[in-house]
Amino acid sequence: MPSTEEIRCTAESCYLDMFENHYTYDRPDDHDVSALSCPVCDGTDCLERIEL
Repeated sequence: MPSTEEIRCTAESCYLDMFENHYTYDRPDDHDVSALSCPVCDGTDCLERIEL
């Protein structure tokens, strides 16, 4: 099963609390949250993975 990650935006001015990212089987090993941007505020340094 391809991996998924739940990610939160910590920017105070952003109303998005979390989103889920679905990956394919061929995801590069060095890909992490720093390669993403918030779909609402476009921030990159405000994203963090939610650990369950």
